[in-house]
Amino acid sequence: MTTPANISRHHRVILCHFDDYSHALVFPRWAHGMLWPQALPEGAQALSSPPEPAPAAIDSAALIAAVLQGSELSPDDVEEVTAFQPWFQTPDGPLRVHLLRFTTPDAPKPAIAAMGGNFKALSELRGGHMAELLLLREAFGLVGGG
Repeated sequence: MTTPANISRHHRVILCHFDDYSHALVFPRWAHGMLWPQALPEGAQALSSPPEPAPAAIDSAALIAAVLQGSELSPDDVEEVTAFQPWFQTPDGPLRVHLLRFTTPDAPKPAIAAMGGNFKALSELRGGHMAELLLLREAFGLVGGG
């Protein structure tokens, strides 16, 4: 079974919501940074391509279920942006960052707050970890249209 504990060693997730009406893109900010369930490990280095051999892939549905486990959020309201595929090399091996987008008309602010997060626009996240901010910028280009 894919659980938060099972995926946290080699995976991180960026959650986002894009409002089609206002074109506002927001990301949850957690106490530890912008990635779920925790920040990038100390010493993580960005890779220019997926590692060889590639680690086993995680099914989008299983990843979404693990992220939403214990929350009031519905997996039907989240989709993975599969074009987003950054990799990092860490002391524990390769790590992939995934991008999940809420498809609801409004950002699920109360549900994210219950999980310990708070939605913020990219401009409100200044001062965060540079590697995470660069990932959010890449996500902004994919989801917000650049």
